Amino acid sequence: MLTGCPGFYSPENTVPPISAVPHLSSMKRHQSTALERWMGKISKEKMWQAIACLACTVVLWINLDDFGISEFSGGRLTGPLFKMADLSFLLFLLALLLTFFLRRTAATIALGATLLCLPFYLYILMPGPYRWIFKGEYSVPLSRPFHWDNWAIVGVFCLLFVTILSLHSYSKVRVDV
Repeated sequence: MLTGCPGFYSPENTVPPISAVPHLSSMKRHQSTALERWMGKISKEKMWQAIACLACTVVLWINLDDFGISEFSGGRLTGPLFKMADLSFLLFLLALLLTFFLRRTAATIALGATLLCLPFYLYILMPGPYRWIFKGEYSVPLSRPFHWDNWAIVGVFCLLFVTILSLHSYSKVRVDV
């Protein structure tokens, strides 16, 4: 018998390791659930990408809820922006679900949702430049060209976060040998 090795039981070791006691090692092995085994297979990159998609979805849902019941959704310029943001909400949910199975496809969908959602946030934060570019009659007079909205700022940072993580998923080159 091997003595002095940490993984083997010997008379010098007073407490045998768990693997040396049959009923304890089998009990430890059977305690892991299917969820724990599935969570062990998920990489950190997939988890971060899913968290970023979830954050974008939640923040966008809060912003869409604030602006959806007003006349914002029916305007000549704001109506299409609202519809694009609404579509990006669904795309972020799809990217969230696909992240665990098809990570690069989910990253592509998340990047597309980001491009659809960014004009909505920029209009909330900077209505003045939009009015200078898209001239016309607006129902609400412009009080100031830039508007501070906490949820829109959080939304832009979430979009930046999901963009960085999605682009990072493309940088991973895996060669199977």
